[in-house]
Amino acid sequence: MKRLMLLRHSKSDYPAGVSDHERPLAPRGQRDAPRMGREIARRGLLPDHVIASTARRTRETLALIEGNLGPHTLHFERAIYEAPPETILRVIRAVAPKVQTLLIVGHNPGLEQVAAFLTRGAGTVADPLSGKFPTSALAVLDFELDDWAEIAGHQAALALFLSPKMLDR
Repeated sequence: MKRLMLLRHSKSDYPAGVSDHERPLAPRGQRDAPRMGREIARRGLLPDHVIASTARRTRETLALIEGNLGPHTLHFERAIYEAPPETILRVIRAVAPKVQTLLIVGHNPGLEQVAAFLTRGAGTVADPLSGKFPTSALAVLDFELDDWAEIAGHQAALALFLSPKMLDR
């Protein structure tokens, strides 16, 4: 079995004169990321390997949750910055088979589109992915596969979908 966790970066700021790639987290993002990190740890969702976009807001999100992730390897991948779903899937399929739980920290709309493509029953009213994939949200997808290279559409079971607003309930 393989587990894929997709985490959208936390809420970012839009300072004047700063390129999109270098946008920092907003105060709300700085609050939400540690909360999500603690919830990830509380639920035992510990990745073996993390792949994160090189964008500043993604790096800052990861820095605020990383202490909760347990031991893991980390790779920053520029290709997933503003990437279409096909690029993100190519990155996932290239992960070594020994990795059991993979965390991708990235951006929308790519993460939302990947999650919808991979899950069974995507787009149904009961599907939490049929709505928004807000900042700091986490989707956990489980696959009955032995190799990341085998991942294809509609194979995953959505094990969990969490957002900071859901933690407030």
